[in-house]
Amino acid sequence: MRAVTMAAPGGPEVLETSEVEAPTRVNAEFLIKVIAAGVNPVDAKTRAGHGAWAGVTTTPVVLGNDFSGIVVEAPYESHPLQPGTEVYGMGMVPRMSGAYAEYLTVTALSVARKPPSLSHVEAAAVPLAALTAWGMVVETAKAHEGQRMLIHAGAGGVGHFAVQFASYFGAHVIATGSARNAAFLTELGAAEVVDYTAGPFEEAIDPVDVVIDLVGNAGGDTGSRSLAVLRPGALYVNGPTGSFPTMSAEAEALGVRATGFRVAPDAATLSIVTRLIESGDVRVFVDRVLPLEEAAEAHRLIESGHTRGKIVLAVADV
Repeated sequence: MRAVTMAAPGGPEVLETSEVEAPTRVNAEFLIKVIAAGVNPVDAKTRAGHGAWAGVTTTPVVLGNDFSGIVVEAPYESHPLQPGTEVYGMGMVPRMSGAYAEYLTVTALSVARKPPSLSHVEAAAVPLAALTAWGMVVETAKAHEGQRMLIHAGAGGVGHFAVQFASYFGAHVIATGSARNAAFLTELGAAEVVDYTAGPFEEAIDPVDVVIDLVGNAGGDTGSRSLAVLRPGALYVNGPTGSFPTMSAEAEALGVRATGFRVAPDAATLSIVTRLIESGDVRVFVDRVLPLEEAAEAHRLIESGHTRGKIVLAVADV
């Protein structure tokens, strides 16, 4: 099959289009024909030798967790998702085969029916970002009426879902973003938008109950500065791996709670997201669609940190 592979970590140029053996389905797994694959920051981190690279035991490796496609082989004869069913979901590279390829195998717990209203390209932009946002905003922060929630990088892949989930559950959402994304963030449900380029965000907002930080101290000490806007005992949730090594110590010193978050495949939660998409309460925004062969360019774009919504690779025609 055709796939984008890498033999060693490095810059985007290490990604190469190759012919490799298609994966073999075993146990309670699906074999999926990939139509589109989402691109996420963790892909770029892993490519650079960070992220999930520590789990790579053999090369070449195929990256990509998000996928939308068609079932080729189901786990068993009476499984509700039989061959020909349009599905979407996320894997866990390198434990599972990657989505930057014409076929992949994933466990049954990783796969849900594709939302009928979405194209495969749109659907591929949903799973990892939406599940991350749901885990941070709904499961960890327990978004609810009257809660003041600050969401950093609200226009990004995870961020634009986080803003919508928090707003849906009644939180007063304050989102940081550039001036060009202000109207977009308001449309998603943000009650306040803070232009982080206009001055320190902490000077522009009143104390909050929760911070959803999708930047961390990797950018302008955003994590440390975020702790200072929390009310005593309030909660800080950090997303990007390794972006705030001193988080726990700093939070304890200020009398606030802090935790990281790591997403896992969850078809049941993804099915809830599907219902919100189909009802029109949640939407997905795709910034750019590139052919599979331009995965390196997709990584350059994702590393720029200025994309709105998601970048998707078109792998095959339906």
